[in-house]
Amino acid sequence: MSTHDTTEPGDAKGIRLEAGDAELTLRPDLGSRISSLRIGGTELLRQGAGHGSFPMVPWCGRVDRGRFRNGDVRHQLPINHPPHAIHGTGRDTAWRTARTGKTSAVTTYDLAEPWPYPGRVAQVVELAEDSLTLTMSVETIGDSFPAQAGWHPWFLRNLGGADVEIDFTAAWQEERGENHLPTGRRIDPQPSPWDDCFGMPEGVAVTLTWPERLELKVTSRTEWVVVYDEEPEAVCVEPQSGPPNGLNTHPRLVTPVDPLEISTTWSWRRL
Repeated sequence: MSTHDTTEPGDAKGIRLEAGDAELTLRPDLGSRISSLRIGGTELLRQGAGHGSFPMVPWCGRVDRGRFRNGDVRHQLPINHPPHAIHGTGRDTAWRTARTGKTSAVTTYDLAEPWPYPGRVAQVVELAEDSLTLTMSVETIGDSFPAQAGWHPWFLRNLGGADVEIDFTAAWQEERGENHLPTGRRIDPQPSPWDDCFGMPEGVAVTLTWPERLELKVTSRTEWVVVYDEEPEAVCVEPQSGPPNGLNTHPRLVTPVDPLEISTTWSWRRL
């Protein structure tokens, strides 16, 4: 079956990709969010507004009180998660569909207010029978600026059997302060529950196992991942190009000759 538009709740249109028994629905109108990923008819993502899996761009996680600097210039972002700004502006923006095919799609959006610098973001979604690869790029069309990019998937905790098990080996954990921001101190990884950022210098590698159902591996060449498992219905494994508040603590400049690029692959097998 070829890729086609499909009507979703609320009469908004999505893009459906299919490969083997894997089916994905992408919603450019809802921040280029993956609203559904079904493997053999089983939904993997938490449904509803704010869930699925969305791009975090041009920053990831929290920005301290919404403030960041670019050289000597100070900026204030809207406080959308008091007292901080969280998860970027891309998830709240309608993206344009640049290209679609049976198993892939490309969407873009232009950075604009409240982000203070002009630029363009693109996301490539590529579905295979046993994997999903997501790639995102951030380019400037003017001055250089610090930015981050990553993904925030909400994986269902339970697929009809035992709860998911999360397995990974991190080199360190970013110590989290009372304000939910990294303190700047690296500590040994702590046991669950987590709403924490971990460092993996060799690349992100996290395995989610739903016993007797499915094993899914989240990998990325980036070294940062946030793991969140404090809610009863879902867990999040979020590869990203820098830690929370990274616009201030680990700024990665996007320049006219050096765009920011990041990718992640989710690969799965049945158990």
